[in-house]
Amino acid sequence: MNAVPHPTIALLQSSSLTTVVQQEIERAILQGEYAPGSKLTEADLAQKLGVSRGPVREAFRMLDEAGLVRTEKNRGVFVRDIPIDEAVEIFDLRASMDELVGRKLAANITPAQLKEIRALVDSMEKAVKAEDAYNYHLLNLKFHDRLVEMAGNSKLTAIYRKLIKELSLFRRLNLADGWLLPISANEHRQILKAIASGEPDAAGRAMFDHAMDSKERTIDNDLRRQARANEGTASKYSKVANAER
Repeated sequence: MNAVPHPTIALLQSSSLTTVVQQEIERAILQGEYAPGSKLTEADLAQKLGVSRGPVREAFRMLDEAGLVRTEKNRGVFVRDIPIDEAVEIFDLRASMDELVGRKLAANITPAQLKEIRALVDSMEKAVKAEDAYNYHLLNLKFHDRLVEMAGNSKLTAIYRKLIKELSLFRRLNLADGWLLPISANEHRQILKAIASGEPDAAGRAMFDHAMDSKERTIDNDLRRQARANEGTASKYSKVANAER
């Protein structure tokens, strides 16, 4: 006979499975497998992941709290489409946090840590040469995440990661324009040099400026996307009007 697990053990098993499911759905969202506005279906994901619908339902709740999905009554769960004004607010917060991280690392980074981030920048530059925007995006996320982690402030790391996850779709759209990749890679090289210099003011400024430049690119890209959408709408109406003449 199969033993029935104690309720506490069953809860732990369920919680562990929910965490795994939540992490997998989060990974898919952050890597662009589900675009902003996409509907996530409980039954489909349960079948895809080989689990019951319960862990998926709980994972949706966790992702909603994390700001990656939104739950609409009687409609379902959708990948969040962060509005531009919210993205700008997050960039402003991120810039201040990045400045603090840069200052801390310039004063305290170890040779091993410096070697690690130098390797990440080298890999980013290789991705630029290969015109590999997908892997560049992943390396970009890892670079910044490791810098924050190396700063050694667990509260800062937790808050930063939540903000970056919410921004990830906007950042992916920024880097989807191939001409921006060399500019972004050069900014990361300058951050590395500033941290390696051991000068907190220079490192803090390099990281602050990078975040603010990213904000401006985000605003510019959003304006271009809106202009293209408006042009497409105008063209559609023009064709309809001509057909009705």
